[in-house]
Amino acid sequence: MGMRGGARPGAGRKSKAEEIKLIEQLTPLAPKALAALKTGIEAGEFPFIKLFYEYYAGKPTDHVDVTTDGEKLNTGIQEVVIRDYTKKKE
Repeated sequence: MGMRGGARPGAGRKSKAEEIKLIEQLTPLAPKALAALKTGIEAGEFPFIKLFYEYYAGKPTDHVDVTTDGEKLNTGIQEVVIRDYTKKKE
């Protein structure tokens, strides 16, 4: 069985040096990427337009519907959080 938590090789955020190295490698491709984005926008392709606006104006907040078929859940939050630890498990 694998480890459950704790430090693992390769886990966590990459070092700043690795991030800078990746940016340096990608920088020469920036003009091509922007040209491709411009071409997609001018062609009216939705994914390109969506990507542009997500960076230009900010991605809209995602809303999660925590209901069942539009109806509220029957269980109150207190029932979910509060447990009776005095009862023995069978």
